[in-house]
Amino acid sequence: MLSRRGLLAGAAGAAVLGGLAACQKDDTGGTGDGKITLGFSQTGSESGWRTANTKSINEAAAAAGITLKFLDAQGKEENQIAAIRSFIQQKVDVISFSPLKVTGWETVLKEAKDAKIPVVLTDRGVETSDTSLYVCLLGSDFTAEGVRAGEMMKKVMKDHVGPVNIAQLEGSTGSAPAIERTKGFAQSLGSDAKFKIVVTQSGEFTRAKGKEVMEAFLKAHPEINFLFAQNDDMGLGAIQAIEAAGKKPGTDVKIVAIDAITDGFKAMAEGKINGLVECNPLLGPQLMEVVKKVKAGQTVERRIVTIEKDYTQDQAAAELPNRKY
Repeated sequence: MLSRRGLLAGAAGAAVLGGLAACQKDDTGGTGDGKITLGFSQTGSESGWRTANTKSINEAAAAAGITLKFLDAQGKEENQIAAIRSFIQQKVDVISFSPLKVTGWETVLKEAKDAKIPVVLTDRGVETSDTSLYVCLLGSDFTAEGVRAGEMMKKVMKDHVGPVNIAQLEGSTGSAPAIERTKGFAQSLGSDAKFKIVVTQSGEFTRAKGKEVMEAFLKAHPEINFLFAQNDDMGLGAIQAIEAAGKKPGTDVKIVAIDAITDGFKAMAEGKINGLVECNPLLGPQLMEVVKKVKAGQTVERRIVTIEKDYTQDQAAAELPNRKY
């Protein structure tokens, strides 16, 4: 995976990742060599999933011969907005970004539209009153992922006698994955009285916060016997908290998480995670194909959903060597 030390960014998202751009735009908006220039703003480097996503985009742009201007928002929405405005000023051919939150983009997306620069959303969606402000969204169906996590939980807990007391580690507050995975998981549970969400809180998609929040969960609710972590990193942090509390993850507290990164599979192979719902970060090749079509004026689907799988403990050891992220 790409080292996180390589994901350096300046204040307000103004620094370009060194070495990623093969050439620069000139003042007239042309590259001077006919290449497509893509401006991409990443949320940050908060997880193994995000690091893999960044690497995929970098490598796919290079392979496609697309000049990439990459800005890391470092987890701040204001940095991401500044990055998009920087791309507009540089007159890139296409703008793409993975939105930190679902709201707050109307003004800057209108600026891009006025500049006649098409915008492609990746990984996460936005809410706008004008749907013409972006061309399409490429990424996972987060609501469906939440439903899949709920169905996985039912399989994991099928032999459990008594109530299933669920703790939920949500993603970053206001982000599309957190909102939609929570919604999908609740849909899957329905009105079955056996399943009860006793506590839910954001773990900010990080291991450190996942551990911290899970520690508090276990102190306040020792009856917890199932954890739904909305990404692997929070689940991995929670495992540390469960073990520190003298309990056995995967047995005393069964765990289902979303992402299916290598570290998640390692934990599942060790019996500490019971099920993983895949959220594929390797969007780079698909994104570059969309960018080429958009630049050529071709029609693309409004919503492009990535293909993903689910995995259980008995599949962990065999699948682990195949993980690319």
